[in-house]
Amino acid sequence: MDNSSSKATATGTATAEYDRLIARHHAMRLRRQLLTPASPSGPGSGTGHDVDYGYGGSEGYDGAADQHLIRRDLDVVAPLADLIDHLYAVMFRRRPYLRSLFPASMEFQQAHLERIFHHLIDHLDRPVELERMLRQLGRDHRKLGVRPVHYEAFEEALCAAVRHRAGGRWTEELEGAWVRMLRFAVGAMVAGADSALTEPPYWHAVVTGHERRRPDLAVVRVRTGEPYPYSAGQYGTVEHPTLPHTWRQYSMGCAPRSDNELEFHVRRTGPGGVSAALVERTAVGDQLRLGPPRGSLLPDGDARDLLLVAGGTGLAPMKAIVEQQAVHRPPGRRVHLFVGARDRSDLYDWQALSELGLHKPWLSLTPVTGDRLADAVAAAGDWREHLACVSGPAGMVASVRSELLAAGLPLTQVRYDQVLAR
Repeated sequence: MDNSSSKATATGTATAEYDRLIARHHAMRLRRQLLTPASPSGPGSGTGHDVDYGYGGSEGYDGAADQHLIRRDLDVVAPLADLIDHLYAVMFRRRPYLRSLFPASMEFQQAHLERIFHHLIDHLDRPVELERMLRQLGRDHRKLGVRPVHYEAFEEALCAAVRHRAGGRWTEELEGAWVRMLRFAVGAMVAGADSALTEPPYWHAVVTGHERRRPDLAVVRVRTGEPYPYSAGQYGTVEHPTLPHTWRQYSMGCAPRSDNELEFHVRRTGPGGVSAALVERTAVGDQLRLGPPRGSLLPDGDARDLLLVAGGTGLAPMKAIVEQQAVHRPPGRRVHLFVGARDRSDLYDWQALSELGLHKPWLSLTPVTGDRLADAVAAAGDWREHLACVSGPAGMVASVRSELLAAGLPLTQVRYDQVLAR
Protein backbone atom coordinates (compact mmCIF):
# COMPACT_ATOMS: atom_id res chain seq x y z
CA MET A 1 0.00 0.00 0.00
CA ASP A 2 1.46 3.41 -0.97
CA ASN A 3 1.75 6.37 1.43
CA SER A 4 -1.33 8.16 0.09
CA SER A 5 -3.45 5.05 0.61
CA SER A 6 -2.08 4.61 4.13
CA LYS A 7 -2.86 8.22 4.99
CA ALA A 8 -6.35 7.92 3.56
CA THR A 9 -6.96 4.76 5.57
CA ALA A 10 -5.69 6.40 8.76
CA THR A 11 -7.82 9.48 8.16
CA GLY A 12 -10.87 7.35 7.46
CA THR A 13 -10.31 5.31 10.61
CA ALA A 14 -9.95 8.47 12.73
CA THR A 15 -13.06 10.00 11.19
CA ALA A 16 -15.09 6.84 11.75
CA GLU A 17 -13.91 6.65 15.36
CA TYR A 18 -14.86 10.30 15.86
CA ASP A 19 -18.31 9.72 14.37
CA ARG A 20 -18.85 6.72 16.66
CA LEU A 21 -17.79 8.77 19.69
CA ILE A 22 -20.20 11.61 18.86
CA ALA A 23 -23.02 9.15 18.12
CA ARG A 24 -22.43 7.43 21.47
CA HIS A 25 -22.51 10.81 23.20
CA HIS A 26 -25.82 11.80 21.61
CA ALA A 27 -27.35 8.38 22.35
CA MET A 28 -26.37 8.53 26.02
CA ARG A 29 -27.58 12.10 26.33
CA LEU A 30 -30.94 11.17 24.80
CA ARG A 31 -31.21 8.17 27.14
CA ARG A 32 -30.63 10.39 30.17
CA GLN A 33 -33.24 12.87 29.00
CA LEU A 34 -35.79 10.09 28.51
CA LEU A 35 -35.07 8.53 31.89
CA THR A 36 -35.05 11.83 33.80
CA PRO A 37 -37.29 14.22 31.89
CA ALA A 38 -37.92 16.42 34.91
CA SER A 39 -34.36 16.63 36.18
CA PRO A 40 -33.12 20.19 36.70
CA SER A 41 -30.75 21.74 34.21
CA GLY A 42 -27.43 23.23 35.16
CA PRO A 43 -24.16 22.03 36.64
CA GLY A 44 -24.28 18.45 37.74
CA SER A 45 -27.64 17.72 36.14
CA GLY A 46 -26.09 15.02 33.98
CA THR A 47 -27.33 16.44 30.69
CA GLY A 48 -24.04 17.56 29.28
CA HIS A 49 -21.55 14.68 29.17
CA ASP A 50 -21.08 10.94 29.23
CA VAL A 51 -18.90 10.82 32.32
CA ASP A 52 -20.60 11.47 35.63
CA TYR A 53 -18.57 14.56 36.44
CA GLY A 54 -19.93 14.67 39.98
CA TYR A 55 -20.69 18.39 39.81
CA GLY A 56 -23.67 19.25 41.97
CA GLY A 57 -23.01 22.97 41.98
CA SER A 58 -20.26 24.83 43.81
CA GLU A 59 -21.79 24.03 47.21
CA GLY A 60 -21.52 20.29 46.58
CA TYR A 61 -17.77 20.22 46.02
CA ASP A 62 -15.16 20.09 48.79
CA GLY A 63 -12.55 22.00 46.85
CA ALA A 64 -10.45 22.81 49.91
CA ALA A 65 -9.74 19.11 50.52
CA ASP A 66 -8.63 18.54 46.92
CA GLN A 67 -6.60 21.75 46.99
CA HIS A 68 -4.70 20.39 50.00
CA LEU A 69 -4.00 17.06 48.27
CA ILE A 70 -2.90 18.62 44.98
CA ARG A 71 -0.65 21.21 46.62
CA ARG A 72 0.85 18.65 48.98
CA ASP A 73 1.99 16.47 46.08
CA LEU A 74 2.39 19.12 43.38
CA ASP A 75 6.10 18.41 43.12
CA VAL A 76 5.23 14.86 42.06
CA VAL A 77 3.80 16.04 38.72
CA ALA A 78 5.62 19.38 38.39
CA PRO A 79 6.49 21.28 36.36
CA LEU A 80 2.96 21.72 35.06
CA ALA A 81 4.31 22.61 31.62
CA ASP A 82 5.68 19.07 31.28
CA LEU A 83 2.45 17.53 32.61
CA ILE A 84 0.47 19.48 29.99
CA ASP A 85 2.89 18.60 27.21
CA HIS A 86 2.41 14.89 27.95
CA LEU A 87 -1.36 15.37 28.32
CA TYR A 88 -1.71 16.76 24.80
CA ALA A 89 0.68 14.16 23.36
CA VAL A 90 -1.46 11.36 24.79
CA MET A 91 -4.75 12.94 23.74
CA PHE A 92 -3.68 13.54 20.14
CA ARG A 93 -2.13 10.07 19.86
CA ARG A 94 -5.28 8.34 21.12
CA ARG A 95 -7.77 10.77 19.52
CA PRO A 96 -6.03 12.21 16.43
CA TYR A 97 -9.23 13.83 15.17
CA LEU A 98 -9.12 16.25 18.12
CA ARG A 99 -5.96 17.88 16.75
CA SER A 100 -8.03 19.84 14.23
CA LEU A 101 -9.72 21.75 17.07
CA PHE A 102 -6.41 23.37 18.02
CA PRO A 103 -4.07 25.89 16.33
CA ALA A 104 -1.02 24.77 14.38
CA SER A 105 1.27 26.06 17.13
CA MET A 106 0.37 24.76 20.58
CA GLU A 107 2.78 27.00 22.52
CA PHE A 108 0.22 29.62 23.56
CA GLN A 109 -2.48 27.01 24.18
CA GLN A 110 -0.25 25.03 26.52
CA ALA A 111 0.82 28.17 28.39
CA HIS A 112 -2.82 29.21 28.73
CA LEU A 113 -3.82 25.80 30.12
CA GLU A 114 -0.97 26.05 32.62
CA ARG A 115 -2.37 29.37 33.84
CA ILE A 116 -5.83 27.82 34.08
CA PHE A 117 -4.50 24.91 36.15
CA HIS A 118 -2.69 27.30 38.50
CA HIS A 119 -5.85 29.39 38.83
CA LEU A 120 -7.96 26.32 39.60
CA ILE A 121 -5.53 25.04 42.22
CA ASP A 122 -5.21 28.46 43.87
CA HIS A 123 -8.99 28.95 44.10
CA LEU A 124 -10.32 25.44 44.76
CA ASP A 125 -11.15 26.48 48.31
CA ARG A 126 -13.48 29.13 46.81
CA PRO A 127 -15.59 27.10 44.36
CA VAL A 128 -18.36 29.71 44.22
CA GLU A 129 -15.82 32.25 42.96
CA LEU A 130 -14.51 29.76 40.39
CA GLU A 131 -17.93 28.84 39.06
CA ARG A 132 -18.63 32.10 37.23
CA MET A 133 -15.27 32.07 35.48
CA LEU A 134 -15.66 28.42 34.48
CA ARG A 135 -19.16 28.91 33.12
CA GLN A 136 -17.87 31.78 30.97
CA LEU A 137 -14.98 29.58 29.82
CA GLY A 138 -17.38 26.81 28.79
CA ARG A 139 -19.54 29.30 26.91
CA ASP A 140 -16.41 30.55 25.17
CA HIS A 141 -15.26 27.04 24.18
CA ARG A 142 -18.31 26.65 21.92
CA LYS A 143 -16.47 28.72 19.31
CA LEU A 144 -13.82 25.98 19.10
CA GLY A 145 -16.33 23.27 18.26
CA VAL A 146 -15.75 21.59 21.63
CA ARG A 147 -18.50 19.15 22.62
CA PRO A 148 -19.04 17.80 26.13
CA VAL A 149 -17.83 14.37 25.02
CA HIS A 150 -14.40 15.82 24.21
CA TYR A 151 -13.79 16.44 27.90
CA GLU A 152 -13.90 12.68 28.44
CA ALA A 153 -10.87 12.32 26.17
CA PHE A 154 -9.18 15.19 28.02
CA GLU A 155 -9.75 13.51 31.39
CA GLU A 156 -8.38 10.23 30.07
CA ALA A 157 -5.24 12.02 28.86
CA LEU A 158 -4.86 13.92 32.15
CA CYS A 159 -4.92 10.67 34.12
CA ALA A 160 -2.26 9.21 31.83
CA ALA A 161 -0.13 12.33 32.22
CA VAL A 162 -0.42 12.32 36.02
CA ARG A 163 0.62 8.66 36.13
CA HIS A 164 3.52 9.30 33.76
CA ARG A 165 4.84 12.31 35.68
CA ALA A 166 4.35 10.73 39.12
CA GLY A 167 5.97 7.43 38.23
CA GLY A 168 6.56 5.37 41.36
CA ARG A 169 5.11 8.15 43.53
CA TRP A 170 1.67 7.88 41.91
CA THR A 171 -1.22 7.24 44.28
CA GLU A 172 -4.91 6.76 43.70
CA GLU A 173 -5.51 9.62 46.15
CA LEU A 174 -3.43 12.03 44.04
CA GLU A 175 -5.08 11.09 40.76
CA GLY A 176 -8.50 11.26 42.39
CA ALA A 177 -7.93 14.85 43.51
CA TRP A 178 -6.92 15.93 39.99
CA VAL A 179 -9.89 14.13 38.46
CA ARG A 180 -12.38 15.67 40.90
CA MET A 181 -10.95 19.13 40.22
CA LEU A 182 -11.27 18.55 36.49
CA ARG A 183 -14.81 17.19 36.76
CA PHE A 184 -15.87 20.16 38.86
CA ALA A 185 -14.44 22.52 36.23
CA VAL A 186 -15.93 20.58 33.33
CA GLY A 187 -19.35 20.43 34.99
CA ALA A 188 -19.42 24.21 35.29
CA MET A 189 -18.09 24.66 31.74
CA VAL A 190 -20.70 22.32 30.25
CA ALA A 191 -23.43 24.14 32.17
CA GLY A 192 -22.13 27.44 30.82
CA ALA A 193 -22.13 26.11 27.27
CA ASP A 194 -25.65 24.71 27.64
CA SER A 195 -26.92 28.05 28.96
CA ALA A 196 -25.64 29.81 25.82
CA LEU A 197 -27.29 27.58 23.21
CA THR A 198 -29.53 30.45 22.05
CA GLU A 199 -26.58 32.68 21.14
CA PRO A 200 -23.95 32.20 18.41
CA PRO A 201 -20.66 30.51 19.35
CA TYR A 202 -18.84 33.48 17.79
CA TRP A 203 -19.60 36.80 16.13
CA HIS A 204 -18.44 37.98 12.71
CA ALA A 205 -16.96 41.48 12.73
CA VAL A 206 -15.66 43.81 10.02
CA VAL A 207 -12.77 46.19 10.70
CA THR A 208 -13.99 49.80 10.51
CA GLY A 209 -10.87 51.56 11.77
CA HIS A 210 -7.17 50.85 12.29
CA GLU A 211 -4.91 53.46 13.92
CA ARG A 212 -1.22 52.71 14.45
CA ARG A 213 -0.58 54.72 17.62
CA ARG A 214 2.97 53.35 18.05
CA PRO A 215 5.14 51.03 15.94
CA ASP A 216 4.06 48.14 18.17
CA LEU A 217 0.52 49.26 19.06
CA ALA A 218 -2.75 49.78 17.23
CA VAL A 219 -6.30 50.75 18.15
CA VAL A 220 -8.59 48.52 16.10
CA ARG A 221 -12.30 49.25 15.67
CA VAL A 222 -14.74 46.63 14.43
CA ARG A 223 -18.48 46.35 13.91
CA THR A 224 -20.42 43.15 14.47
CA GLY A 225 -23.37 42.12 12.36
CA GLU A 226 -25.50 41.55 15.43
CA PRO A 227 -25.26 42.89 18.98
CA TYR A 228 -22.27 41.68 20.99
CA PRO A 229 -23.58 41.25 24.58
CA TYR A 230 -20.76 42.55 26.76
CA SER A 231 -20.39 44.89 29.72
CA ALA A 232 -17.75 47.57 30.25
CA GLY A 233 -14.61 45.99 31.71
CA GLN A 234 -15.02 42.62 30.00
CA TYR A 235 -12.76 41.04 27.39
CA GLY A 236 -13.29 38.78 24.40
CA THR A 237 -11.20 36.54 22.18
CA VAL A 238 -10.32 37.47 18.61
CA GLU A 239 -9.42 35.24 15.66
CA HIS A 240 -7.56 36.69 12.66
CA PRO A 241 -8.27 35.15 9.22
CA THR A 242 -4.58 34.42 8.65
CA LEU A 243 -4.38 32.29 11.82
CA PRO A 244 -7.37 29.92 11.97
CA HIS A 245 -8.15 28.26 15.33
CA THR A 246 -5.85 30.76 17.07
CA TRP A 247 -7.66 33.05 19.50
CA ARG A 248 -6.22 35.77 21.74
CA GLN A 249 -7.82 37.78 24.53
CA TYR A 250 -8.34 41.54 24.29
CA SER A 251 -10.43 43.84 26.44
CA MET A 252 -13.07 46.00 24.82
CA GLY A 253 -11.92 49.63 24.88
CA CYS A 254 -15.35 51.25 24.77
CA ALA A 255 -18.70 50.92 26.47
CA PRO A 256 -21.43 49.05 24.55
CA ARG A 257 -22.76 51.13 21.65
CA SER A 258 -26.00 51.05 19.71
CA ASP A 259 -24.13 50.82 16.38
CA ASN A 260 -22.42 47.54 17.45
CA GLU A 261 -18.95 49.06 17.10
CA LEU A 262 -16.18 47.82 19.40
CA GLU A 263 -12.64 48.98 20.06
CA PHE A 264 -9.56 46.90 20.89
CA HIS A 265 -6.14 48.13 22.01
CA VAL A 266 -3.51 45.72 20.69
CA ARG A 267 0.22 45.67 21.41
CA ARG A 268 2.51 43.44 19.37
CA THR A 269 4.42 41.31 21.85
CA GLY A 270 6.61 39.42 19.37
CA PRO A 271 6.85 38.21 15.79
CA GLY A 272 3.90 36.26 14.43
CA GLY A 273 0.73 35.57 16.36
CA VAL A 274 -2.64 37.28 16.46
CA SER A 275 -1.37 40.50 18.05
CA ALA A 276 1.24 40.99 15.32
CA ALA A 277 -1.40 40.27 12.67
CA LEU A 278 -3.80 42.80 14.17
CA VAL A 279 -1.12 45.49 14.43
CA GLU A 280 0.74 44.89 11.16
CA ARG A 281 -1.52 43.02 8.75
CA THR A 282 -5.03 44.35 9.36
CA ALA A 283 -6.91 46.97 7.35
CA VAL A 284 -10.38 48.46 7.12
CA GLY A 285 -12.74 45.92 5.58
CA ASP A 286 -10.98 42.84 6.96
CA GLN A 287 -13.15 40.19 8.61
CA LEU A 288 -12.48 38.95 12.16
CA ARG A 289 -14.28 36.55 14.50
CA LEU A 290 -15.02 37.33 18.14
CA GLY A 291 -15.61 34.79 20.89
CA PRO A 292 -18.16 35.41 23.67
CA PRO A 293 -17.37 38.15 26.21
CA ARG A 294 -15.81 37.10 29.50
CA GLY A 295 -14.60 38.58 32.76
CA SER A 296 -16.16 40.34 35.72
CA LEU A 297 -13.87 43.29 36.42
CA LEU A 298 -16.67 45.62 37.53
CA PRO A 299 -19.34 43.88 39.66
CA ASP A 300 -22.99 44.85 39.51
CA GLY A 301 -24.66 46.56 42.43
CA ASP A 302 -21.58 48.19 44.01
CA ALA A 303 -21.98 51.99 44.26
CA ARG A 304 -18.66 52.83 45.93
CA ASP A 305 -16.28 55.36 44.42
CA LEU A 306 -13.98 53.78 41.83
CA LEU A 307 -10.20 53.64 41.74
CA LEU A 308 -9.11 52.54 38.26
CA VAL A 309 -5.45 51.69 37.64
CA ALA A 310 -4.25 50.85 34.13
CA GLY A 311 -0.89 49.96 32.63
CA GLY A 312 -0.16 49.55 28.91
CA THR A 313 -3.11 48.25 26.92
CA GLY A 314 -4.79 47.53 30.26
CA LEU A 315 -6.17 51.01 29.63
CA ALA A 316 -8.82 49.52 27.31
CA PRO A 317 -11.22 48.12 29.96
CA MET A 318 -10.74 51.20 32.16
CA LYS A 319 -11.64 53.51 29.30
CA ALA A 320 -14.76 51.41 28.70
CA ILE A 321 -15.70 51.67 32.38
CA VAL A 322 -15.27 55.46 32.34
CA GLU A 323 -17.46 55.71 29.24
CA GLN A 324 -20.09 53.55 30.91
CA GLN A 325 -19.97 55.67 34.08
CA ALA A 326 -20.59 58.78 31.99
CA VAL A 327 -23.97 57.31 31.06
CA HIS A 328 -24.90 55.16 34.06
CA ARG A 329 -23.24 56.32 37.28
CA PRO A 330 -24.59 55.88 40.81
CA PRO A 331 -25.41 59.27 42.35
CA GLY A 332 -22.38 60.90 43.94
CA ARG A 333 -19.84 58.34 42.70
CA ARG A 334 -16.37 59.68 41.92
CA VAL A 335 -13.96 57.93 39.58
CA HIS A 336 -10.16 58.19 39.79
CA LEU A 337 -8.17 56.83 36.84
CA PHE A 338 -4.38 56.37 37.02
CA VAL A 339 -2.68 55.50 33.72
CA GLY A 340 0.84 54.09 33.84
CA ALA A 341 3.20 54.31 30.86
CA ARG A 342 6.89 53.82 30.17
CA ASP A 343 7.17 57.44 28.97
CA ARG A 344 4.92 60.23 27.67
CA SER A 345 4.91 58.80 24.16
CA ASP A 346 3.44 55.57 25.55
CA LEU A 347 0.28 57.40 26.67
CA TYR A 348 -1.19 56.37 23.34
CA ASP A 349 -4.82 57.27 24.09
CA TRP A 350 -4.39 60.29 26.35
CA GLN A 351 -6.06 62.72 23.94
CA ALA A 352 -9.23 60.60 23.87
CA LEU A 353 -9.15 60.33 27.67
CA SER A 354 -8.72 64.09 28.05
CA GLU A 355 -11.70 64.73 25.80
CA LEU A 356 -13.69 62.16 27.75
CA GLY A 357 -12.83 63.97 30.98
CA LEU A 358 -14.08 67.37 29.84
CA HIS A 359 -16.91 68.79 31.96
CA LYS A 360 -16.93 65.75 34.25
CA PRO A 361 -16.10 66.97 37.77
CA TRP A 362 -16.62 63.44 39.11
CA LEU A 363 -13.67 62.13 37.05
CA SER A 364 -9.97 62.65 37.79
CA LEU A 365 -7.23 61.53 35.38
CA THR A 366 -3.62 61.02 36.47
CA PRO A 367 -0.82 59.95 34.09
CA VAL A 368 2.19 58.25 35.68
CA THR A 369 5.38 57.56 33.72
CA GLY A 370 8.24 55.24 34.58
CA ASP A 371 8.10 52.41 37.11
CA ARG A 372 6.39 54.25 39.95
CA LEU A 373 2.72 53.57 39.24
CA ALA A 374 2.06 51.49 42.36
CA ASP A 375 3.80 54.02 44.62
CA ALA A 376 1.99 56.94 42.99
CA VAL A 377 -1.40 55.31 43.51
CA ALA A 378 -0.69 54.42 47.13
CA ALA A 379 0.54 57.95 47.91
CA ALA A 380 -2.36 59.74 46.22
CA GLY A 381 -4.98 59.21 48.89
CA ASP A 382 -6.89 56.95 51.24
CA TRP A 383 -8.56 54.31 49.08
CA ARG A 384 -9.99 52.09 51.81
CA GLU A 385 -13.60 52.96 50.97
CA HIS A 386 -13.11 52.59 47.20
CA LEU A 387 -13.61 49.71 44.81
CA ALA A 388 -10.32 49.26 42.95
CA CYS A 389 -10.05 47.80 39.44
CA VAL A 390 -6.56 47.05 38.12
CA SER A 391 -5.61 46.03 34.58
CA GLY A 392 -2.30 45.64 32.77
CA PRO A 393 0.84 43.49 32.74
CA ALA A 394 0.91 40.79 35.41
CA GLY A 395 3.85 42.34 37.28
CA MET A 396 2.18 45.73 37.43
CA VAL A 397 -1.12 44.24 38.62
CA ALA A 398 0.67 42.34 41.39
CA SER A 399 2.60 45.44 42.48
CA VAL A 400 -0.46 47.70 42.62
CA ARG A 401 -2.51 45.02 44.36
CA SER A 402 0.20 44.56 46.99
CA GLU A 403 0.40 48.31 47.68
CA LEU A 404 -3.36 48.66 47.99
CA LEU A 405 -3.65 45.71 50.38
CA ALA A 406 -0.77 47.09 52.47
CA ALA A 407 -2.60 50.43 52.62
CA GLY A 408 -5.62 48.74 54.17
CA LEU A 409 -7.89 48.13 51.19
CA PRO A 410 -9.77 44.84 51.77
CA LEU A 411 -9.00 42.01 49.34
CA THR A 412 -12.66 41.88 48.30
CA GLN A 413 -12.39 45.48 47.04
CA VAL A 414 -9.47 44.85 44.66
CA ARG A 415 -10.68 43.57 41.28
CA TYR A 416 -8.62 42.22 38.39
CA ASP A 417 -8.98 39.48 35.79
CA GLN A 418 -6.55 36.88 37.07
CA VAL A 419 -6.45 34.56 34.07
CA LEU A 420 -6.22 37.26 31.42
CA ALA A 421 -2.64 37.71 30.19
CA ARG A 422 -1.81 40.98 28.50
